[in-house]
Amino acid sequence: MPAAVGVLDSLLLLTLFGLYPSMTLGPREGWQVYSSAQDADGRCICTVVAPELNLCSRDAKSRQLRQLLEKVQNMSQSIEVLNLRTQRDFQYVMKMETQMKGLRNKFRQVEEDRRTLMSRYFQELKEKMDELKPLIPVLEQYKTDAKLISQFKEEIRNLSAVLTGIQEEIGAFDYEELQHRVLGLEGRLRDCMSKLTCGKLMKISGPITIKTSGTRFGAWMTDPQASSRRNRVWYMDSYTNNKIVREYKSMADFVSGAESRTYSLPFKWAGTNHVVYNGSLYYNKYQSNIIIKYSFETGRVLAERPLEYAGFHNVYPYTWGGFSDIDLMADELGLWAVYATNQNAGNIVIGQLDPDSLEILKTWNTEYSKRNAGESFMICGTLYITNSHLTGAKVYYSYSTKTSTYEYTDIPFHNQYFHISMLDYNARERVLYAWNNGHQVLFNVTLFHIIKTDDS
Repeated sequence: MPAAVGVLDSLLLLTLFGLYPSMTLGPREGWQVYSSAQDADGRCICTVVAPELNLCSRDAKSRQLRQLLEKVQNMSQSIEVLNLRTQRDFQYVMKMETQMKGLRNKFRQVEEDRRTLMSRYFQELKEKMDELKPLIPVLEQYKTDAKLISQFKEEIRNLSAVLTGIQEEIGAFDYEELQHRVLGLEGRLRDCMSKLTCGKLMKISGPITIKTSGTRFGAWMTDPQASSRRNRVWYMDSYTNNKIVREYKSMADFVSGAESRTYSLPFKWAGTNHVVYNGSLYYNKYQSNIIIKYSFETGRVLAERPLEYAGFHNVYPYTWGGFSDIDLMADELGLWAVYATNQNAGNIVIGQLDPDSLEILKTWNTEYSKRNAGESFMICGTLYITNSHLTGAKVYYSYSTKTSTYEYTDIPFHNQYFHISMLDYNARERVLYAWNNGHQVLFNVTLFHIIKTDDS
């Protein structure tokens, strides 16, 4: 924890790391990664590691400490009771010890002169033996109590070590002060994030396998417009002949298979390149170039529109086929459609869509063949295309809609299960969702950001 506090004061990085905080992607479980801050000169300083706010309260560890202290107190009271009892018994033992010594002397006298043994001695010995009989169970109880006391003392020693460790951990700093600093940092981070321009992809790391389920081909996603508190997961198995969408309330429910709802779409879908955006599902209607907008809240189609000139039904799919002609995606700038047309010689066309009407607001013609692309995704208005869906895949080409220019890139990523049939960017979580040969996986992305200044 002191290291985390130190990070707050000495960060000098210029790249931001998009991590998935709800999974185990951070530096350690239970910690959160914030993605930038700003120094006094307006420069962006990045990658702050700090405990989640709920860990900055005293509740969990204080409760643990209180329970241990109560246990020690209870044990101390028990030991006190045992001590009182054993002290009382010990006094009785001491009293009897004198009588036993006298009895021993009498036995010795009898042994030395048996002829002087008279009946009165036997009677006296018998009375003494009767008097000493209660001593036997007292001695047994004394031994038992002594053993219990020894065990209690050993347990108290162990608990004391645990308590000392906890006190050192939570007593080294003031949690209220730390929580105040974290809240202040979060506000500064939000201010700095507002000064960030869209980032350029620098690196893809992972993958992290979330689950293994379904067929070789499918799609799964969350809504980048939803709040992190309501991060539902949608699951659409197969690339054709299906119209059942499964919903999970959280990523944890998705992993455990705790399905919350199912939706039966009015039309079957084609491909695996669907997207959920602001509470609605956008997908390509089977055997057509029609885009459907379906509301999960109302269970109704809110809009549908043909994508003019777009090839469909395996005319211009990605290299893996699967009716992947039309790829719908979302990024920081909105909703997009990636497809190919005869007019552009089968090369990729990028269309920016109106999320409400599905009208194409603007298009960009690239020179990259749709059939030669493994998969693609949008980040900050730039289309990134992989050279393959198989082993050895990498991001090979990018096209910027801002400058209408392209460049060849070389950003490798680990295609762990050898067949990617869906790859989409989530702007809120800054990760890539992928369906990799029946495995649902996440890739982290590293983006390079340019800071907007007042002069610019």
